[in-house]
Amino acid sequence: MKNRKLRILSYLLAAISLLLAILLYPSLPDKIPTHWDINGTVTYSGKSAIFLTGSLGLIVAVLIDFLPRIDPRRRNYQKFNKYYDLFCVFMQLFLLIINLVTIVETYRPGTLSVPTFTIFAIGFLFLLTGNIMPKFKSNFYMGIKTPWTLSSEEVWHKTHRLGGKCFFIAGLLCLIFPFLPLEHTVIYSFFFLSFILIATFIPAVMSYFWWRQEQK
Repeated sequence: MKNRKLRILSYLLAAISLLLAILLYPSLPDKIPTHWDINGTVTYSGKSAIFLTGSLGLIVAVLIDFLPRIDPRRRNYQKFNKYYDLFCVFMQLFLLIINLVTIVETYRPGTLSVPTFTIFAIGFLFLLTGNIMPKFKSNFYMGIKTPWTLSSEEVWHKTHRLGGKCFFIAGLLCLIFPFLPLEHTVIYSFFFLSFILIATFIPAVMSYFWWRQEQK
């Protein structure tokens, strides 16, 4: 059974993001910032783009509700519904923060170092996801889905225990490395992408080796 309080909180956060877009739209300038590269260069779009960032949370919330219903392993969600709903809340917080960054930089450009702030937000998301990932049960929608994890409950379990550790460490590194005395933004982007890719790559590769061991 779903955790109603967590699910309500998830929709509430999504509604706040959309409500902010609706209320602020009349006072927005014709162009608002919608993208920042690693160097901090800003790309602008028409102010109607605020509805895209504002409604994204609601779209994600509806998908999170709907997709498990068509998952062939939908009964497994009953075994980790609490953690599934926690992840939904984490994702909604992340999307709301990104929307707030857009709003702040629209009215007060240069207030935030958006690339650094985004890395922090992603770091926290990885940190929190790493904590709950070992609780995920086999499904076709959430988690590290390789042919080998989907073929074996034991491989799924081992992979997500390792994946939880990798995601947690990657999240910590994302929170720490902006403070390192690196001079070039290219180096920042290289390290940041490396943390994310390695955290995903290692469990995926190990799932194959564990599956091979199981076959023997």
